[in-house]
Amino acid sequence: MGEIQRIKKAYAKRDCLRKGSLYTFFNPSSLYISQQREREILKALIRFGIRDITDKNILDLGCGTGGVLRDFLKYGARSENCHGIDLLPDRIETAKSLSPNIDFICGNAEALPHANEFFDIILCFTVFTSIFDKGMKQNLSREMLRVLKHDGIILYYDYHVNNPRNPDVQGVKKAEIHELFPNCKIDLKRITLAPPLARAIAPISVIACQILEKIPLLCTHYLGVIKKR
Repeated sequence: MGEIQRIKKAYAKRDCLRKGSLYTFFNPSSLYISQQREREILKALIRFGIRDITDKNILDLGCGTGGVLRDFLKYGARSENCHGIDLLPDRIETAKSLSPNIDFICGNAEALPHANEFFDIILCFTVFTSIFDKGMKQNLSREMLRVLKHDGIILYYDYHVNNPRNPDVQGVKKAEIHELFPNCKIDLKRITLAPPLARAIAPISVIACQILEKIPLLCTHYLGVIKKR
């Protein structure tokens, strides 16, 4: 429970700091980062042979207010096949109010209330960097693999670097990802131009952002596709 309470306090502090226009889509850098990530997600799905998600059962682990699942509705997912879980009650309340047809639950994903091999796609976006306890990370990854179909995929997106301005997150390196998901095929790509650079450049030139994002050293996140062997 100590780690869970630490995570809840960290997110409460983060919510206070995020008040304002910095993280809205009206901010050019936030819009650029979001759209570029969407393009890379769709490319990754196509690369692994997924072009139709109409009948896919999808779980968003650490779903927040449900924004990523709503993106997947745009891609063709059905709301009755979409599920989200998050530790924070206020985020789940917001998610339910925005998307009442999606199954959102508040809970600890170390013990998912779903059957073995139930999901075709599991989304895990900026989750592991918020967890410091190694045992909790391992419990989460085991549960994800338990509920993932044999031919399903985990779509992973998270920081691989530390954020010097945010001590409540720790970057997850490639070696740790492989450790968390043993006996899996893991395809990782560095994406997302470092947010300070994006904030400085996106209002001036989206093309410049696109050019700089082709330099892996300037990208702060891994987008990964994880499959069982």
